[in-house]
Amino acid sequence: MFTAKPVNRLSNRLGETLMAASQAAPAKVPAVKILLVEDNPAMQTTLQRTFERRGMQVVACGDGARALDRWRASVPDVVLLDLSLPGLDGLQVLAQARAAGLTTPVLILTARGTVGDRIVGLNTGADDYLPKPFDLDELEARVRALARRAPAGARAANESAAAPPPFCGLHIDPDSGGACLHGQPLDLAPRELALLRALLARPGLALARERLLDLVFPGKAEVQADAIEVVAYRLRKKIAGTGAQLVTLRGLGYLLKAAD
Repeated sequence: MFTAKPVNRLSNRLGETLMAASQAAPAKVPAVKILLVEDNPAMQTTLQRTFERRGMQVVACGDGARALDRWRASVPDVVLLDLSLPGLDGLQVLAQARAAGLTTPVLILTARGTVGDRIVGLNTGADDYLPKPFDLDELEARVRALARRAPAGARAANESAAAPPPFCGLHIDPDSGGACLHGQPLDLAPRELALLRALLARPGLALARERLLDLVFPGKAEVQADAIEVVAYRLRKKIAGTGAQLVTLRGLGYLLKAAD
């Protein structure tokens, strides 16, 4: 006949194990890193303090030109982006960031609450949209959801989007994110800028068309393969005479080299 003692001993050991587990230090969860782009000082301060009290790390700035620089430098998990900004507005910041290969999830915060504004923002590359005024608890929940949904390689991709070194006088301005020739700005469309940035990162080496499609048209699965040729044609004309030459290699891709 079985006695109750072995069962009691097992129960006691199980209880001791559970007690020890409950007293163990909780697993460390990396803090969510937020880039907050908001030009209203009171709103910026309130949001920064709120998120920091809730265990998040916040880098804040109040204008579009600095936002791109901070985006590359801070490598955030989520960007909170206001649309009404001095200088570059929020949509311009978002378009340039996506063209430059920055894949961080973006939540737009704005007083522009119409359906049309939301559609434009989402089509430009935003991941979520919350009109003002909003509930802070809901905002936190959306931020954490975006941080969880971010691709595992997003931070590495953002780090690789740092400004490449100059080549033949061409370089990417680290403050504005725009292209320059010997310090003078070049007038490039966002996709032309993305192509130039990719080629400047590996001058003299061919980049495959498929890779360039991913960098110039991020997240656009249905883009035709020859779309990159249109962007390359326009960029080639704009850098003519700079000392750099954009070369098409049939069957291989494109490269940037010093002009002959």
